[in-house]
Amino acid sequence: MVTPALQMKEPKQFSRRMGQKKQRLTKAEQPHSPSDTAQAPCPKEPCLGPPTTLGPYRSIYFSSPKGHLTRLGLEFFDQPAVPLARAFLGQVLVRRLPNGTELRGRIVETEAYLGPEDEAAHSRGGRQTPRNRGMFMKPGTLYVYIIYGMYFCMNISSQGDGACVLLRALEPLEGLETMRQLRSTLRKGTASRALKDRELCSGPSKLCQALAINKSFDQRDLAQDEAIWLERGPLEPSEPAVVTAARVGIGYAGEWARKPLRFYVRGSPWVSVVDRVAEQDTQA
Repeated sequence: MVTPALQMKEPKQFSRRMGQKKQRLTKAEQPHSPSDTAQAPCPKEPCLGPPTTLGPYRSIYFSSPKGHLTRLGLEFFDQPAVPLARAFLGQVLVRRLPNGTELRGRIVETEAYLGPEDEAAHSRGGRQTPRNRGMFMKPGTLYVYIIYGMYFCMNISSQGDGACVLLRALEPLEGLETMRQLRSTLRKGTASRALKDRELCSGPSKLCQALAINKSFDQRDLAQDEAIWLERGPLEPSEPAVVTAARVGIGYAGEWARKPLRFYVRGSPWVSVVDRVAEQDTQA
């Protein structure tokens, strides 16, 4: 026989259980907050979700919080041409094509041009023209010019009026097949022969072809542009790994043709021209 006390207690317990169940159901029906579905962050870079459309991911430099940026800015470019030419070695040049494909290459060879006093510079004597205006703009400005009426070379302005750094060679890192297609489309002569990886960016005009860089990039800001930028490389070559040599193809410049203003990574198969004498002198 159930006592009156138990009869009163059971409805209360039943009511309490029903209330708790309703609370659980209500909570389960509410939308998840971002914290409910958050995953553990990636150890080295942001975790990016799948793209909304098929194709390459958009660069983290235009879609992630500022705290994740490793894009190099004005403070990197704002230094004299010689230290800037050295500092470029090991950094990664990125080119984002109109379809979203990103091409990457590590810089392995550069040349410094010192401005008006440099007989090999386009700004020698302090002359300024519409063609070389990028050399006199703020550090990090691209100076792209054409040679032989069909090939392009890309420079980046540094501290000092008319001073800049020429990019001579890259080690291809990402998008090699696209680079190969671009080179095959634009190069003359042996277009039917498939290019080897080490041939893709082993020269100033070759790297411009491989990255689809033309005169339209002249005077762009490498620190701000969304189609081309510079990322900090994982490693920078140690001092003994950098070879200092004479620049290439400037025999007309007298004594300036012999000045050691070209810098490249020793042992890199992607360098355009190897100088064995300079390597021995650097090692000594």
